[in-house]
Amino acid sequence: MRRARPWTEHGADDGSASIELLTVGLLLLVPLVYLVIALAAVQGAALGVESAARQASRVFVQSRDEAAAEAAARDAVDVTLADYGVDSGTARVRIACEPDPDRCLTRRGFVTVRIEATVALPLVPPALAAHLPLSVPVEATATEQVSRFWGAT
Repeated sequence: MRRARPWTEHGADDGSASIELLTVGLLLLVPLVYLVIALAAVQGAALGVESAARQASRVFVQSRDEAAAEAAARDAVDVTLADYGVDSGTARVRIACEPDPDRCLTRRGFVTVRIEATVALPLVPPALAAHLPLSVPVEATATEQVSRFWGAT
């Protein structure tokens, strides 16, 4: 008596594995790829905002006067954010000074630059973006100390 093979007892499934693999693969792969793209966009913006805050604080403390310092800091923020692909129009820059908030460039004083921006999630149609908050806020803070030799020319 001949034994039946177990894989032939229940009927043939020829060719269905590839369809199942494609279906399940697409259902899992598409969200995973979007998640990677979205996380890369948010991480790039976070690095850009952090770098912009650091550069702005550095150029601020190296300037000759406060008007030039603020202009140089704004330029540094715009250029750095543009390098990282972040819209500088969405960024909010705040500059705080210690110990005297009215005079930023005092010897051994501290200048803190805080930048807040929003990053739109990629591949979102504008019609959806008008109704849902589909952006991620990112922020960074950097502090630099004014040189003890500042103003000594």
